[in-house]
Amino acid sequence: MEFTNPLFYGGPCFIIFILLELTYSKNHDEHHDLYDWNDLFASGFMGVGSAILAALLKTISAIVIFEFVFNVFNPEVNGVATNIFGYAAFGYAWYVWLLCQLADDFTYYWFHRANHEIRILWAAHIVHHSSDNFNLGTAVRNGWFTLLYKPLFYMWMPAIGFRPEMVVFCLGIEALWQFQLHTVLLPKLGIFEKFMNTHTMHQVHHAQNVEYLDKNHGGFLNIFDRMFGTWLELDDTIDVKYGVIHAPNSNNPIVILTHEFKDIWNDLKKSPKWSHKFMYIFGPPGWSHDGSTMTVKQQQRMFNKQKSENPELAYSRPN
Repeated sequence: MEFTNPLFYGGPCFIIFILLELTYSKNHDEHHDLYDWNDLFASGFMGVGSAILAALLKTISAIVIFEFVFNVFNPEVNGVATNIFGYAAFGYAWYVWLLCQLADDFTYYWFHRANHEIRILWAAHIVHHSSDNFNLGTAVRNGWFTLLYKPLFYMWMPAIGFRPEMVVFCLGIEALWQFQLHTVLLPKLGIFEKFMNTHTMHQVHHAQNVEYLDKNHGGFLNIFDRMFGTWLELDDTIDVKYGVIHAPNSNNPIVILTHEFKDIWNDLKKSPKWSHKFMYIFGPPGWSHDGSTMTVKQQQRMFNKQKSENPELAYSRPN
């Protein structure tokens, strides 16, 4: 059975909704600065590039990888794809679709979290966080290098018996949900905040306030953030500052795409020890052998200590 990738239809919808939000913001004073033109053009350029590369690399590579993995772990036995553990590969029943989407959401959580906690992956993912604006235009500001390794996180799904086309389809649905999370124009969603990853939770994710760093990695659901200790609700009393602490300070797409890789290269030259070089590449962002920079966990420990000593400290505003 073949399915059309939902992003085939999502692309035009992305443009329409960005234009609608842009028009709305420019006609309402309280949201007049929601978009910056140069920032939007940079995001749009990277979004178009990402869409082109995804068509050439991600979809093809995902299909090739997923088909290969599925066939290796689910060879045909008497005409039936049978998993190496002895059960028939999953079909297309409605509950299998739900399980596939849940498995996708679980995988997306760990893929997304790894992008924040492993520096070489952060170098690719920081592109998406590099804008100090939070809007639907930022949603398409995607790094190009993540396309090379994202399918590797999902290989386990066809390995256990999910059909490759189902996995690709669920990946597309996940991307559609992620797009619409990037807006400040919607309020909290009541009971849905209990289990869904919502717009306000994604505002937390894109904030550079110390207490908000590395929170809310989920796709559709927030249950995995809650289970693994990375969930945090938006506090309306905190003045949110979007973007990253070490920003590229440029609207040049090449600079935005490569600036963190350049910083890694510069850090590698700080110490002759191979263990240090390894950590500068694969350790958490901010790790340093001499303590000159701090990881997110180190920053948050310091912030919490300062807050306990000074209860009047209501929120952080990074330098």
